Amino acid sequence: MPELPDIVVYIEALENRILNQRLDRVRIASPFLLRTATPPVSEAEGKTVTHLRRLGKRICIGLENNLWLVLHLMIAGRLHWKKTNAKLSPPRSLAAFDFPNGTLLWTEAGSKKRASLHVAGGQEALAALDPGGLEVLDSDLQRFTEALTKSNHTLKRALTDPRIFSGIGNAYSDEILFEAKLSPFALTQKLKPEEITRLYEAARANLTEWINRLREETGETFPEKVTAFRPEMAVHGRYKQPCPRCQSKIQRIRYASNETNYCPTCQTGGKLLADRALSRLLREDWPRTPEELELLKRERT
Repeated sequence: MPELPDIVVYIEALENRILNQRLDRVRIASPFLLRTATPPVSEAEGKTVTHLRRLGKRICIGLENNLWLVLHLMIAGRLHWKKTNAKLSPPRSLAAFDFPNGTLLWTEAGSKKRASLHVAGGQEALAALDPGGLEVLDSDLQRFTEALTKSNHTLKRALTDPRIFSGIGNAYSDEILFEAKLSPFALTQKLKPEEITRLYEAARANLTEWINRLREETGETFPEKVTAFRPEMAVHGRYKQPCPRCQSKIQRIRYASNETNYCPTCQTGGKLLADRALSRLLREDWPRTPEELELLKRERT
């Protein structure tokens, strides 16, 4: 799923292309995309784009008369800048927004259509779509601490909960926790003050670094390589690869369609966190260290 750094770069690319441009036509190919009926999406046609902003992981296109198109790309949704009146090719193409200077094409890979488009009339309707998470890059340490410790969750859950922190998902939470040298399973209300400070500084540094990286990579072009898996990342998507800090093998925890990647040496004191899929099978035989895991795997092959 595109997260805060990706959405920031998307919005900057859109500002260079559609800000102050007239939206001539909205073409929707997927019946599941549009999640609101009032105001109708047709009201957006003929209006000029006046604002662009981020709302968590959503892209908000502001039009005349305080009308907003709110795009949530979800996991597999992506945006593309094409020539005017670009062809819509279902099922991958979801919608097209036609401007005099080009077409913003919205696609979604895979069979599960999760992306969504909301049409919001006015600031109150727009605010209702905001999960309310704290903007880490606009926050001081005190506000960050208050948001983090208000409820007792694991760090992984807290960082990825849009009601607690805005715009952070599976990929960048892994990177932040690695930078801070903290376990994904550490509980928020049991952290020491110095650990919270480390997490705060790691979150701000990591998000800023990746915004700058993606800006440099994109340049004046439109971002077309939006992905949660990048070779420059320290741990996310790097299962069994060496940790860039200590050379231990990166480990993972899998749950549902997500996975958490971490370094057992740098983040968990050499202990393996229980992979739910495997631990249910192994129960009390679940290995305690990476070395025990490797030995167990050899014995079972």
